[in-house]
Amino acid sequence: MLRYQAILPVVALALSASAAAAQDSPTLSVGQSEEYGSYIVGPEGKPVYLFTTDTQGNGGEPAVSCTSEECLNAWPLVTAEGEVSVGSELDESLAGTFTHDGHTVVTYNGWPLYTFVRDEAGQAPQGQDVHSFGGEWYLLDPQGEKVEEEGSE
Repeated sequence: MLRYQAILPVVALALSASAAAAQDSPTLSVGQSEEYGSYIVGPEGKPVYLFTTDTQGNGGEPAVSCTSEECLNAWPLVTAEGEVSVGSELDESLAGTFTHDGHTVVTYNGWPLYTFVRDEAGQAPQGQDVHSFGGEWYLLDPQGEKVEEEGSE
């Protein structure tokens, strides 16, 4: 019994440290690839995309046009609970949120952000310049503009 009591504080400390680390990690940061240059990644390290048929919220409310279950299963919206934080290579003033369908959706430069179901953290982006659901999907560079050409920054 005494052995387990000695282990419990260590386990509790490890769990609280990992929870603190998760809270300290930015919602958005920058990834890099030879093919696409610098692009924004979300909280799980997956690339994020804009959808060309969405409404960019420059001075107004963004609008999501990927609303079907099929679209949202392939291209999940990036959501947040609380404040959006950004890594040092991004402009904090370009990050934001809005409410869509009861969820807090993360934006950058006014664009609602999505991930792609085929992407894995640390792997090459699979969703760049994909044409589906009536529009096109593009990575965003650190300035919040769509990445159109290979290696553009």
